[in-house]
Amino acid sequence: MNARIRGIFDDAGVRGWLHAVSLDDPEATVEHDADAIVPLASVYKLPLLAGFCRLVDEGVLDPRERVTLEPSERTAGPTGLSVFADPVTVSLRDLALSMATVSDNASADALLDIVGLRRLAGILESFGLRRTWVRRGTAGNLRDLQRRTGADNADAALAVLADNDRTDPAGVYEAANGSAASARDLTFLLRRLWAGELLSAGQTEFVKATMHRQIFLHRLASGFPHDGVRVAGKTGTFGALRHEAGVVTLPGGAAFAIAVLTLAARGDFRQPRVDAAIGEAARVAVDRLR
Repeated sequence: MNARIRGIFDDAGVRGWLHAVSLDDPEATVEHDADAIVPLASVYKLPLLAGFCRLVDEGVLDPRERVTLEPSERTAGPTGLSVFADPVTVSLRDLALSMATVSDNASADALLDIVGLRRLAGILESFGLRRTWVRRGTAGNLRDLQRRTGADNADAALAVLADNDRTDPAGVYEAANGSAASARDLTFLLRRLWAGELLSAGQTEFVKATMHRQIFLHRLASGFPHDGVRVAGKTGTFGALRHEAGVVTLPGGAAFAIAVLTLAARGDFRQPRVDAAIGEAARVAVDRLR
């Protein structure tokens, strides 16, 4: 099985990390370099979502509390509130919804500021995650990239990563420099979330419903192109990184937590072969486990 998954990654020109586990039988797993710690890109929004919901359960945060995000203070990005031209007033739970469903950078960074890095670290430790950390949000990633590239702005810095004729800046893809996790930790988090072990029934349902509303169908979901299969996921993209972690539920009810993390040999913004390889590797893993 490892050889087959490795072949999928090799054919797509990526280094890949994978862990898949049956939610009905946690001893049934498929893995490929599953304990390596990998930079998360926007997959960091998954542990942030779980941490936010824990604080709601504890009564520390009111999900209906409203905040106003000013255009000049919002993190850049291609989706959600990041592209709005005017001030936006929104509830905390709607920040979480936009963060997870369309990978909204502005919502995520605003929510991370409210949750707090130190407080989130303590929550993730209480969840039993030993190879997962969130050290900064997207704005921090972009500032670090600008520093490493010497670029004048975030778009110029990202263009450096997308330029295959240039060498990637030292350290930009090192897990120690930002938010990171292992594939095994991500499926452990998903398994415990789906089992209702970490959050109240209401917040567990919020996490599940939110992840099922994710709009991106080109990675995990591409391996299961059938209306009867439900995929709840969270993607991540940064330079040559292409990831997704989620739960695949088959028509009969069997469900599987899967994390597929990849680092491509090229930095092109669009890499459909890599996206398809994530779905294919997930399908092969599920076929083995079902």
